[in-house]
Amino acid sequence: MAKFSEIVDQEVPVLVDFYATWCGPCQTMMPVLEELKKDLGDQVKIIKVDVDKNQPLAAQFNVRGVPAFLIFKNGKQIWRGAGVQPLADLKHQIQKAG
Repeated sequence: MAKFSEIVDQEVPVLVDFYATWCGPCQTMMPVLEELKKDLGDQVKIIKVDVDKNQPLAAQFNVRGVPAFLIFKNGKQIWRGAGVQPLADLKHQIQKAG
Protein backbone atom coordinates (compact mmCIF):
# COMPACT_ATOMS: atom_id res chain seq x y z
CA MET A 1 0.00 0.00 0.00
CA ALA A 2 1.21 3.50 -0.81
CA LYS A 3 2.40 5.71 2.00
CA PHE A 4 -0.03 8.34 3.24
CA SER A 5 2.32 11.12 2.10
CA GLU A 6 2.30 9.71 -1.44
CA ILE A 7 -1.49 9.42 -1.49
CA VAL A 8 -2.05 13.06 -0.52
CA ASP A 9 0.72 14.41 -2.77
CA GLN A 10 -1.48 14.87 -5.84
CA GLU A 11 -2.69 17.66 -8.08
CA VAL A 12 -6.27 16.56 -7.40
CA PRO A 13 -7.58 17.52 -3.95
CA VAL A 14 -7.59 14.55 -1.56
CA LEU A 15 -10.28 14.46 1.11
CA VAL A 16 -9.20 12.36 4.06
CA ASP A 17 -12.02 11.08 6.26
CA PHE A 18 -10.75 10.11 9.72
CA TYR A 19 -13.49 7.88 11.12
CA ALA A 20 -14.24 5.03 13.52
CA THR A 21 -16.54 2.06 12.96
CA TRP A 22 -18.35 2.71 16.27
CA CYS A 23 -18.98 6.40 15.49
CA GLY A 24 -22.60 7.33 14.70
CA PRO A 25 -21.83 10.67 13.00
CA CYS A 26 -19.22 8.85 10.87
CA GLN A 27 -21.97 6.53 9.62
CA THR A 28 -24.10 9.60 8.86
CA MET A 29 -21.32 10.94 6.63
CA MET A 30 -21.01 7.80 4.48
CA PRO A 31 -23.86 8.65 2.05
CA VAL A 32 -22.70 12.29 1.98
CA LEU A 33 -19.22 11.20 0.87
CA GLU A 34 -20.70 8.84 -1.71
CA GLU A 35 -22.80 11.68 -3.11
CA LEU A 36 -19.75 13.96 -3.10
CA LYS A 37 -17.75 11.44 -5.13
CA LYS A 38 -20.67 10.99 -7.53
CA ASP A 39 -21.01 14.76 -7.99
CA LEU A 40 -17.30 15.57 -8.35
CA GLY A 41 -15.93 12.38 -9.91
CA ASP A 42 -12.28 12.84 -10.89
CA GLN A 43 -12.11 16.29 -9.27
CA VAL A 44 -11.50 14.68 -5.88
CA LYS A 45 -9.95 11.60 -4.32
CA ILE A 46 -11.54 10.43 -1.07
CA ILE A 47 -9.74 8.16 1.35
CA LYS A 48 -11.00 6.80 4.64
CA VAL A 49 -8.70 6.33 7.63
CA ASP A 50 -9.91 4.22 10.56
CA VAL A 51 -8.46 5.97 13.62
CA ASP A 52 -8.51 2.76 15.66
CA LYS A 53 -6.29 1.01 13.11
CA ASN A 54 -4.14 4.05 12.30
CA GLN A 55 -3.55 5.75 15.64
CA PRO A 56 -0.10 7.14 14.77
CA LEU A 57 -1.49 8.84 11.66
CA ALA A 58 -4.45 10.26 13.60
CA ALA A 59 -2.04 11.55 16.24
CA GLN A 60 0.24 13.08 13.58
CA PHE A 61 -2.69 15.22 12.38
CA ASN A 62 -3.97 15.91 15.90
CA VAL A 63 -7.29 14.16 15.27
CA ARG A 64 -8.99 14.12 18.66
CA GLY A 65 -12.55 13.40 17.57
CA VAL A 66 -14.28 11.72 14.66
CA PRO A 67 -15.35 12.31 12.06
CA ALA A 68 -12.56 14.66 11.07
CA PHE A 69 -11.93 15.76 7.50
CA LEU A 70 -8.73 17.10 5.99
CA ILE A 71 -8.22 18.24 2.42
CA PHE A 72 -4.75 17.97 0.93
CA LYS A 73 -3.39 19.23 -2.36
CA ASN A 74 0.17 18.58 -3.52
CA GLY A 75 0.93 17.09 -0.10
CA LYS A 76 -0.13 20.18 1.86
CA GLN A 77 -3.10 20.31 4.21
CA ILE A 78 -5.31 23.17 3.01
CA TRP A 79 -8.52 22.65 5.00
CA ARG A 80 -9.77 20.90 8.09
CA GLY A 81 -13.27 20.23 9.41
CA ALA A 82 -14.69 18.21 12.28
CA GLY A 83 -18.04 16.63 12.90
CA VAL A 84 -20.85 16.13 10.42
CA GLN A 85 -20.25 18.33 7.36
CA PRO A 86 -22.96 19.37 4.89
CA LEU A 87 -22.41 18.14 1.33
CA ALA A 88 -22.45 21.72 0.00
CA ASP A 89 -19.65 22.78 2.40
CA LEU A 90 -17.40 19.85 1.48
CA LYS A 91 -18.04 20.43 -2.22
CA HIS A 92 -17.23 24.13 -1.86
CA GLN A 93 -13.95 23.44 -0.04
CA ILE A 94 -12.87 20.88 -2.65
CA GLN A 95 -13.77 23.11 -5.59
CA LYS A 96 -11.95 26.01 -3.92
CA ALA A 97 -8.89 23.76 -3.53
CA GLY A 98 -9.11 22.46 -7.10
